[in-house]
Amino acid sequence: MAGKTKKSKQAAALTHIDSSGEARMVDVSEKPATERIAVAEGLVIMSKATLDMIVSGNAKKGDVLGTARIAGIMAAKRTSDLIPLCHPLALSKVTLDITPDKKLPGCRVRASVKVTGPTGVEMEALTAVSVACLTIYDMIKAVERGVRIEGIHLVEKKGGKSGHYLVTDNAAIS
Repeated sequence: MAGKTKKSKQAAALTHIDSSGEARMVDVSEKPATERIAVAEGLVIMSKATLDMIVSGNAKKGDVLGTARIAGIMAAKRTSDLIPLCHPLALSKVTLDITPDKKLPGCRVRASVKVTGPTGVEMEALTAVSVACLTIYDMIKAVERGVRIEGIHLVEKKGGKSGHYLVTDNAAIS
């Protein structure tokens, strides 16, 4: 019985788990529609030569950064199809910035997602970054298999009951 009590306490803390431990979609129908914004970021680490190839536009598969940007935006719009229990949202804005960084060397991928609704867009921003990073990898893997995707994380979120969150320590990803 002690194990069951512990499970019930844990389940109460998780919003996608009901009191009996079953997965459920959270009911957001009573929550007010407010403006919500989320920003996520990730890195794609590669050799300087591969980065130079991307920046010069000489990748055999085409425009790496443009394709990754479109893939990330499309992914944000399809998050509820990819992540179980995510609400389908009518996103009002998705931006995806990919910045070549010679210091890494590699690319910084940053997504910003906005909605006016009863639930946040953190998963949409994280999904956008993840898919954009994967697209970069896919388009350059023939040139360099050792490319690494690192540090995908939520940078900021605004709106909703939990308020404003801003990451304060970027040391691990800088």
